[in-house]
Amino acid sequence: MSDGSTIYLAGGLDSNDNSASGVFALDPSTGRLASLGSVPHAFHDGAGALIGGTLFVFGGGTSQSSDVVQSFDLTTKRGSVAGHLPVALSDLAAATVGDTVYLVGGWDGSTANATIYATTDGRKFTVAGQLPAALRYPAVAVVGQDLVIAGGDDAKDNPVAGVYRFDTTTGKTTSLADLPAPVGHAAAFALGGVVYVAGGADSGGGAVDGVTAVDPATGKVSSAASLPSPVSDAAVATTATDAWLIGGLRGHALDEVVRASLATVAPAATGSPAQSSPSAGPSGSASPLVDPATARPFAGNLLIADRGNDRLLVLDPSGRVIWRYPDPSLPAPTIPFYYPDDAFWVHGGTAILVNEEENDVLAEIAYPSGKTLWTYGHPRVGGSSPGYTHQPDDLYPYPGGGMVVADAKNCRILFFDPRGRPTHQIGQAGNCTPGLPNTVGYPNGDTPLPNGHLLITELNGGSISEITPTGHPVWTVHIPNLGVPSDPQRLSDGTYMAADYASPGAVVQFTSAGKVLWTYRPTSGPGMLDHPSLAAPLPNGLVAVTDDYNHRVVFIDPKKNKIVWQYGQSNLPGTAAHYLNTPDGLDLLLPDGTIPLHVDFATAATRAGRP
Repeated sequence: MSDGSTIYLAGGLDSNDNSASGVFALDPSTGRLASLGSVPHAFHDGAGALIGGTLFVFGGGTSQSSDVVQSFDLTTKRGSVAGHLPVALSDLAAATVGDTVYLVGGWDGSTANATIYATTDGRKFTVAGQLPAALRYPAVAVVGQDLVIAGGDDAKDNPVAGVYRFDTTTGKTTSLADLPAPVGHAAAFALGGVVYVAGGADSGGGAVDGVTAVDPATGKVSSAASLPSPVSDAAVATTATDAWLIGGLRGHALDEVVRASLATVAPAATGSPAQSSPSAGPSGSASPLVDPATARPFAGNLLIADRGNDRLLVLDPSGRVIWRYPDPSLPAPTIPFYYPDDAFWVHGGTAILVNEEENDVLAEIAYPSGKTLWTYGHPRVGGSSPGYTHQPDDLYPYPGGGMVVADAKNCRILFFDPRGRPTHQIGQAGNCTPGLPNTVGYPNGDTPLPNGHLLITELNGGSISEITPTGHPVWTVHIPNLGVPSDPQRLSDGTYMAADYASPGAVVQFTSAGKVLWTYRPTSGPGMLDHPSLAAPLPNGLVAVTDDYNHRVVFIDPKKNKIVWQYGQSNLPGTAAHYLNTPDGLDLLLPDGTIPLHVDFATAATRAGRP
């Protein structure tokens, strides 16, 4: 239950499968849960609603269904028995339209219920309508004056796929659609006029992670984003822009909190109309978290180097993973794939360059086939002799179809031809003293420019420089706000941007003269960055950042100076959907095959004979 700013919880099952009587308040802005008191009787499988400043619990039970209506005054923090339902009911759902609470379905102790009851005070009840068939555990959401009732279990405890519309103004129930598969014990919520049916239990009784979108206007049913993990029997509440799934079951009672936020997906390349779909993630940060004012988080495919999980991911604009590497469906890597630090689209999005930093390996991987095109280096054996690298960072395409990498621990910039063979270098292996053009002070960034110049960062000395192909500095700056400068980028207006690989971290825009134009550096709260390694401007004006130690990729709106989108759970590394572990690299491929974050210097030169 929610009043729009606070979510209220009551009853349920505890970790020992015992019914509970506690009442709690959850602050969705902070994730803090506060105990308010209790209702007189412990229960689970009841329904709840707010009427005025009072929380009401309808039915539920412990060992059997109950007709008791309990109330909890949010001002006095006192619980009491308010009345009784017309019949004993558990496994029911409640939904509020205007000043009226509707109770849908349920179980009376021997059979499922088909009656829809209505109340305006929590004490007196009238029959508002009937379901076409009796249901328990239905998922119910409100759109306008209608209830959308999806799934549930029938009188024989079998899940059903039917979706119904109940018109509260006429009392009529009509068939609206069918879900892709029968599901009971699901949660339903409405965002942007679309109803989403999330989780639930399938025909075998197992929890599911699917989210299905139902358009009440047309009856169209489509698949939306998946939940981070399967869950059934979750409580659901909505605030102004989000829906919250709280607790539930997955073989045992859960303490998880999942938030779903509405993301507007950019039109596809075919010109199809924009769609809306939710993306869900655990408490603390939705995944992706989308500011409702952010109409286009990105278009195309977002590539992420998920370093701590030893994998590459490609996301579509809804935050769905559409490709991962390695994967059982793809050819196995020719050498063990480990610690991908950065990854960049090349050849119009038909291949990916990746540097495996702690693996001391460089590679090019065909997309989407996953075939290894070439590798350079020896797994986990660093060196400076031909065929070796040592902690390679940022393998970029370079003018002429070759490549360039900051060979960090060798303190050199290493150049390759289109076949992946080294041609020359800037710096001296083993000499990490800043001294361009002869020596390089531990480089960790080497972004190529169209004229063949490079933007490099030197950790020894903390400088950012533009250098010629022979290593001669064009300009060098030390930005006071950048203690550990990382991965500099040149913007279209001729200014520059770099991340501060620190905690709290920062993103700084500056000029070649060292003048700071913009800084993002919150020092606390959910907006604080922890060791961001790459910051790059997107075509829509947002800034994409790999927030490494917060285990997320974020988009920052420089005009609002705040995070408006993220993928990954803040401070929660993981491998499931909507989780990352120390992501260090990203790149964007637009629907037309262009790559806006760097110049795609790679050519269509044959790869035959590459090592």
